[in-house]
Amino acid sequence: MSAPQSSKTTSPAPPPRRWPNILSRTLWGIFVLGAGTFLLYPILVSMNFLFLFGKSPSLEELENPRVEQPSEVYTADGVHIGRYFRENRSPVPLSKMSPWLIKALVATEDVRYQDHSGIDPKAIARAVLGAATGGSGGGGSTITQQLAKNLYKTRRKENTGLLGHLPLVGTIISKTKEWLTAVELERRYTKDEILALYFNTVEYGSQAYGIKVAAKTFYSTSPDSLTIEQAATLVGMLNNPTAYNPKFHPAASRKRRDLVLTRMGQAGVLTPEQVKTEQATPIVLQYQVEKHVDGPETYFRGAVSQFVNEWCKKNGYDMYRDGLRIYTTIDSRMQGYAEEAVQKKMKTLQRTFDNFWRNRGKDPWVDEDGNEIPNFIETQMKRTEQYKELAARYQGRPDLLDSALHRKRPMKVFTWKGDGDTTLVMSPLDSLAYYKHFLHAGMMTMDPFTGQIKAWVGGLNYRFFQYDHVRQGKRQAGSTFKPFVYLTALDNGYSPCDRIRDERVTINYVENGQPMEWKPDNVTREYTGMNMTLRYAMARSVNSVTAQLTEKVGWENVAKYANKVGIRSKLLPVPSIGLGSGGDVSVYEMVNAYSTFVNQGFRPEPMLVTRIEDRNGNVIVQFDPQQKRVIPAETAWLMTYMLRGGMEEPGGTSQALWDYELWRKNNQIGGKTGTTSNYSDGWYMGVTKDLVTGVWVGGEDRSIHFLNSQQGEGGRTALPIFGTYMEKLYQDPELDIRMGPFPQPTVKISKKYVCVTAEPRRRREAETVDTIVVDNLLENLNNGTVPIPDSL
Repeated sequence: MSAPQSSKTTSPAPPPRRWPNILSRTLWGIFVLGAGTFLLYPILVSMNFLFLFGKSPSLEELENPRVEQPSEVYTADGVHIGRYFRENRSPVPLSKMSPWLIKALVATEDVRYQDHSGIDPKAIARAVLGAATGGSGGGGSTITQQLAKNLYKTRRKENTGLLGHLPLVGTIISKTKEWLTAVELERRYTKDEILALYFNTVEYGSQAYGIKVAAKTFYSTSPDSLTIEQAATLVGMLNNPTAYNPKFHPAASRKRRDLVLTRMGQAGVLTPEQVKTEQATPIVLQYQVEKHVDGPETYFRGAVSQFVNEWCKKNGYDMYRDGLRIYTTIDSRMQGYAEEAVQKKMKTLQRTFDNFWRNRGKDPWVDEDGNEIPNFIETQMKRTEQYKELAARYQGRPDLLDSALHRKRPMKVFTWKGDGDTTLVMSPLDSLAYYKHFLHAGMMTMDPFTGQIKAWVGGLNYRFFQYDHVRQGKRQAGSTFKPFVYLTALDNGYSPCDRIRDERVTINYVENGQPMEWKPDNVTREYTGMNMTLRYAMARSVNSVTAQLTEKVGWENVAKYANKVGIRSKLLPVPSIGLGSGGDVSVYEMVNAYSTFVNQGFRPEPMLVTRIEDRNGNVIVQFDPQQKRVIPAETAWLMTYMLRGGMEEPGGTSQALWDYELWRKNNQIGGKTGTTSNYSDGWYMGVTKDLVTGVWVGGEDRSIHFLNSQQGEGGRTALPIFGTYMEKLYQDPELDIRMGPFPQPTVKISKKYVCVTAEPRRRREAETVDTIVVDNLLENLNNGTVPIPDSL
């Protein structure tokens, strides 16, 4: 029998409680997402996910950190002559640093340095707590983190991702990179290696990067010789190199130094007595700042830097960062003799020039009639950058502009007296007029067989005159261009013994479709009627013969041959090209061209750098001599023989060289003087069996010059520099430059060339005046203002 069923009905079960479950799952999901993001965040930062975080140091950069290091420059004979750098830094090992540096740094910046692995949690917590409470909890960065920031520039704009531009987010990302990089550095380097990297990386102010340069800049000593007080001062500067610079903020620097000393006492590396003693010591500096281009200020350094910079750009190097070792072709001894010769002769010549114009009561800027050019300085001033700046500043206020141009103030200017500079009270107009009075010079010597440039003097003083008269400056070459006419002739059937009569001629030609005529004058306006050999005519620089020969060979061909042998400037094919009026050329080009004659017809490519090494001394690139045959060897030898005529032919224009000690051991020198119209430019091109040298002398403007040949021709302005220079070279037993004759020809000479007008004499003959046009010469002779040369 079944049990009776209850009459009550069962109520339905309550619905499940869903909201708490959803909430818990949501919270769990957020937690998981947050935890995942936290764990993934460092990976995303290091890989620069979607370019959000910016670049981090690569594995290669971590293992081979590229500390910016100056590039060193050396001469061919191994003399260190300077450095190129953005950050003046010379790394040294930790063993070459004072132990007080290490103790001061650790005590001040990272007292638990030896105990952490790149990140100090206690320091971070202290810094965060200090920031939260409005106090100063100290910095949270370890030495390793600071190294990461300095070494890899983690906060540079190029290393910032899309999120890095958000203020707070950017700071967090930068800190994260520094933490990650610090941990990686600790994994790869020892504690001592990190300290060494740190000291060689950080900035100390006054353009000093790295402890070696800092010690030299502030104390004129080496890192291993730093005292406790000096070490504390330098370490104190690291917090803010500008605010704590002892040179410019001595009080703030001393306060910071004393704090470092206190920290050293707290860390137990100094006793209380030592702390007190060192804090009582005043800061005494021996301050000397090195420039970004350290070393002697010379013109060739600019040419070297230009060449190396171009090479670096093409090959992925940085001359100011990569610590390259650059070996130049310059010989320090020859360079010294060249600079000495220019200084000695230009100082004397300037005195003559000043007296010349003082006696005439004029300034040296004159027109073709010898009259002083009115308002010359005012006109020249308007072409200067200084005038343009002042005109822009005082636009619409000519009274203020005029006042600024006449306002006097003390200026340090170049002078030939004393140490090379002096302070004068001058206005901008006074200063310009002062400098316009100077004659300038450019000089270069090259080995014609290798193309190696051995000496390069671009001017009087690079500190005051940056314009380089070797390569940058270009002027008419005067009679030093005549050899290219004779070159064209010799290479097209003529011989040195062929003859042309010295007589007045008229050259007919067509210019722009119009018939023209040119009647070239000899310097003396006289013609001997002599049927001269080509060698004699070139030696005496006879204009009438050169003009006739130019017409015979074609002035277009003269331009082509000049370009062949080394003249790169544009030349106008005009009848007077042989007298130097076809275009402006540089000393650099002329030396290159004359070298082709000595180098048996091969045009050498001028070289300033022989090799470049990396910071470890490994050769990156070697520059070998390059040359190209452009004229036959016979023609080249004959041209050298022709150039010897300036000394060997009677009345040759190089006769003044007999006054120098150059004539032992059957020594032979070839050369050519040159002077342009109105004596604006004086040239001398000299060739020996070993070297080719070019010298130019002239004013900054063509209107600044002498008025007569006795002072102004190339034989009296440029040639003495060459003679003085060569004397010094021959007298130096350490130089492999010996007196002696030119070598005999290496090929058969088929053309007649032995036809000297008279036997060579070992004494000075009266040389011919050598200029293109002398408009005032006869008038000056007639009124007795100019002594009559022996050759007239």
